[in-house]
Amino acid sequence: MKHYRKIGFIGAGNMAEAMIGAMLQAGLRKPEEIVISDADSGRINTVSGAYGVAAAAATVEVANTCEIVILAVKPQIMDSVLAELSEAGCFTEISRKRLFISIAAGILLSSVERFIYPGRTEEEKSAMPIIRVMPNTPALVGAGMSGMCVNAQAGQDDIEAAKSLLSSMGEVLVFDEEQMDAVTAVSGSGPAYGFYLLEAMVEAAQKLGLERADALKLATGAVSGALQLIKHRDQAPETLRSGVMSPGGTTEAAINLLESHHVKDRIIEAVLTAAQRSRQLSSHQDA
Repeated sequence: MKHYRKIGFIGAGNMAEAMIGAMLQAGLRKPEEIVISDADSGRINTVSGAYGVAAAAATVEVANTCEIVILAVKPQIMDSVLAELSEAGCFTEISRKRLFISIAAGILLSSVERFIYPGRTEEEKSAMPIIRVMPNTPALVGAGMSGMCVNAQAGQDDIEAAKSLLSSMGEVLVFDEEQMDAVTAVSGSGPAYGFYLLEAMVEAAQKLGLERADALKLATGAVSGALQLIKHRDQAPETLRSGVMSPGGTTEAAINLLESHHVKDRIIEAVLTAAQRSRQLSSHQDA
């Protein structure tokens, strides 16, 4: 398997920092093997100071000197960043293989390809494979779930290289790009659904007379425990839920109320709406 060594981050925001911290902690790279760039010099100083990684003089330096280039900029500025790199000739001279990984939400592989591949031969394209990743915020604490898809130029070595980096901050699954809107709706947005549930549980506990700190600890412990239980038992969520419900008991009363208000249907609609919005954003990027 090809061993990609030097890694560069174009963009040094929270997710980039999470990846850098995870890679270093896992021993996948040494600080001197990572270089960062960002329009915000404050972020460069913060990240380089915290982790000892190198700061690039310019974005072009990252693209030209690194074997893995991670595009970690906000989606709305991705085009301008790629245009700058293209105008600087970063995709013209093919002296070695480089793997490009985009973690910008909603940016299609084709949107990246249209800046990197114009005028390139098939051989030159194969030296610049592209991978699209949808991480989520629990990656900030090493509990992330990332979905990724690859373009036609990415081989198994490229996939394994990306999976190795992403697995340092959690789990990673490979999908077809057509499935990435679903990945975004379920996994990318998923933590917010959990936080929303916790908000409601805490508010209810406070109405019942508990202090907010105690309410948050109880609710968080219940949800965290439920997640641990489902990870350690090979059982469906509905089976585990049934195990908590005693006939005529408190849990059954609560679930019956939720069912009478069709809460599960509303949650399903919410996830489908998130997926629809992801498709709209992706279509706009590809326009």
